[in-house]
Amino acid sequence: MTITFSANLGFLWSDRPFLQRIEAARHADFALVEFHDQAQLENPDDIVAALDGMKVVGLNVHMGESAGCAALPGEEDRAKREIAEATETARALGAGAVHVLSGRTDDPAGADRLVARLKEATAAAPEITFLIEPICPQANPGYFLTTVEQAADIIRRVETRNAKIMFDCFHVQRAGGDVLARFKAHADLIGHVQIAGGYTRAEPDHGELNYHFLLPAIQDAGYEGPFGCEYHPEGSVEDGLGWRDAFLWSGSM
Repeated sequence: MTITFSANLGFLWSDRPFLQRIEAARHADFALVEFHDQAQLENPDDIVAALDGMKVVGLNVHMGESAGCAALPGEEDRAKREIAEATETARALGAGAVHVLSGRTDDPAGADRLVARLKEATAAAPEITFLIEPICPQANPGYFLTTVEQAADIIRRVETRNAKIMFDCFHVQRAGGDVLARFKAHADLIGHVQIAGGYTRAEPDHGELNYHFLLPAIQDAGYEGPFGCEYHPEGSVEDGLGWRDAFLWSGSM
């Protein structure tokens, strides 16, 4: 099965304005891109022009200082408003997914808030997949959603086909390991996969995860989507793309 990659423009080419990041991704031979929350700050027509035929895999709701707010007490109206705004942007760009960020809280009722927001969003936009992502404490201390198992419980409560887990291999490894086993255990609930170097969060070939084994195994477990490249380059993005070229040379891309 062919392996495809999506350039995450929240991390890649982060030293330049957003529209220039899209251009850089195209020049680096990415056909797919994904965003954090920058797209909500731009004119959609300008983004479409910059894309020039490239496809948008997905984008985040506003992140802000709290890393989102969908699980936070007292922020229900803000969460609804920001999910609606991200949904509108996704529709304008033809993006397939919206990542709903939880925010930082230790309130157990955060799960109920997340379920409520996801039920509302999935009903209002059945053509879009709404994602929640477990984020390891090492990367974002205090973030509400930290494990695949916690995310799976929430998705099962939502009970709609277009609510899924964003499975970031870096976060899953740091939050407990057993990346492939945990993917297989929740494969039917996973809507998007992201990659970065294990422990390092640099290029995918810099760290503890063997993606030449892992990515085909994830596909064998049923995943058919692209792999989002959400990593911090150690130098320039272009100089570090040897890991991607290795997949190309092996015939896997």
